[in-house]
Amino acid sequence: MRRGKRQSGFTLVELLVAMLLAGLVLGAVASIAKHALGTDELVAERNQLLRDARFGLNRMVRVSSESRRLLLPLADNPATNWPENFREQTVPPSAPVGNSTLATAVLAITLPVSIDLDADGFPDADDDRDGLIDEDLPNDIHHDFQPGIMLIDDDGDGTVDDGSGWAEDDEDGAQNEDPLDGIDNDGDGSIDEDPPSDNNGDGCPGRCGVDDDSDATIDDGTNDDDDEDGGSFDDPYDPVVYYLDGSSLIERMPVPWNEDGISVPDGPVDGRDFVESVIAENVTRFRVERIPSAAGSPQLVAIELELTGPGGAVVSLGARVRVGGML
Repeated sequence: MRRGKRQSGFTLVELLVAMLLAGLVLGAVASIAKHALGTDELVAERNQLLRDARFGLNRMVRVSSESRRLLLPLADNPATNWPENFREQTVPPSAPVGNSTLATAVLAITLPVSIDLDADGFPDADDDRDGLIDEDLPNDIHHDFQPGIMLIDDDGDGTVDDGSGWAEDDEDGAQNEDPLDGIDNDGDGSIDEDPPSDNNGDGCPGRCGVDDDSDATIDDGTNDDDDEDGGSFDDPYDPVVYYLDGSSLIERMPVPWNEDGISVPDGPVDGRDFVESVIAENVTRFRVERIPSAAGSPQLVAIELELTGPGGAVVSLGARVRVGGML
């Protein structure tokens, strides 16, 4: 008899072990691939957030550096138990401080002279087209017929447009109590923030005893004609405003045309005419602080933005800007 050839192959145990090892290897590879893919998506999300945050922050910094005046935040008021000089808002909302009922953040500055949206050759901030900017304020300094800046919580108490009338520019309960004289007349920590239509409160057109418009006459006109040009309170502040609407950072830009379609009580264009645009999405923290400065010194503002993506990526950016630093 011939000896049969020995058959070679895997036993059932060896096959099961091989399949188990292959499964473990494939599982590990899949886990690594999934983690790598998730990391790539998180990196991509973070990069997009970073671009958005830079755009929003740079926009606020540039406009502020070309502006002549910081309107909001106000300086801290020693009579309240919440801070006015810094405003912080988060998504979800953080608890308000003191007697304030809602924590909101806002940055408001006057319109830069570089902006001419209607391309008429005059800066949009020069409302009366006389070559001067913000030189003849009405007692409603924003000309929007609301206390403070319309639809904005100016003093950080959690309420919007609260006050005794549209001549109340800082929403503190009193009207026209702080003329343009470099003094904190009402003791609220802010200077020159609520002037009457006679802006310096001296009872004269322009400055008493001064030929303000160089026409060889002194104090010609009415008391509320601060530039002695024959018109009264015809050049208000035009506020550019940044605030949060949900998780969207909004830029409100005043426009020199009748955007809202209302022409009463005193003409088609006023402080109620503006357009709004989103300059950053997914904002989860917006903070603005007025940095204390000596009287007459340039005003510094600290701005912070935090964006959080749906995948969990978080980006935080901040900057300090000198208001009017590029003028």
